[in-house]
Amino acid sequence: MRQSIWLAAGLSLAAVLTSYGLEAAEHVPSYVAKAVADPGRPDPDKQLDALRKPAETLAFAGVKPGQRIAELWPGRGYFTRIFSKIVGPKGHVYAYPPPRRPNAPPDAPNPGAAVTAIATDPAYSNVSVETFSPDKLTVPEPVDVVWTSRNYHDFHNIPNADLGAFNKSVFDALKPGGIYIVLDHAAVAGSGTRDTSTLHRIDPEAVKSEVTAAGFVLVGQSDLLHSVDDQHTAPVFDNAVKGKTDQFILKFRKPARKKRQVRKASTVENST
Repeated sequence: MRQSIWLAAGLSLAAVLTSYGLEAAEHVPSYVAKAVADPGRPDPDKQLDALRKPAETLAFAGVKPGQRIAELWPGRGYFTRIFSKIVGPKGHVYAYPPPRRPNAPPDAPNPGAAVTAIATDPAYSNVSVETFSPDKLTVPEPVDVVWTSRNYHDFHNIPNADLGAFNKSVFDALKPGGIYIVLDHAAVAGSGTRDTSTLHRIDPEAVKSEVTAAGFVLVGQSDLLHSVDDQHTAPVFDNAVKGKTDQFILKFRKPARKKRQVRKASTVENST
């Protein structure tokens, strides 16, 4: 009887994972799978899961219950809802929508409207909306994870942006051992930051160079979202590649504090 119950539970979880197109289901923690299967997620988000692979991506990132996450430029909140369910009541998600563009007309859409709506939903009460500054990331408390997906290249497009100073503020916002995830659209190898404003792409090697210069250590790189069909020459909004671009995921860690070595004095007895 007990064996049948466990078998049924296993099949149920497998069915959930399969329904969301999780190719590496055996590596996805149950709390991540459950969060991705959250019935509160809107259908348009769920329809993107096969391409965006949220569960495998979050498993790679190592997001866990109880963590504090700073999410930079969350857009419509695709990851925000999932983060909320993973970290649970003991964790928190600080969402930082982009600021309004300079000289934007009064009737221009509010870039923070979608995530603000999520934060006011009782089902996601552990989400709060913070003010994003291109000069410095300021967090209410030290966080475990800073996350930016498909937006790092845009930080370069902010007038007078200083990515060195900004990445250093991300470093300072994290707890020792904290993780900085950068997921973005790949540009042609060797192009650096040339295509950030035209194609909305960036060379992953440029990201590595900038982030490690702030003191981070690159501890992981995933090809989950790699696409051999993307030639890196079209803007990411072009219908030929929209939603199907070649993307990279980089995982950086803030080094943990070194433990102080306590030297115990030894007593040496001399006999005469």
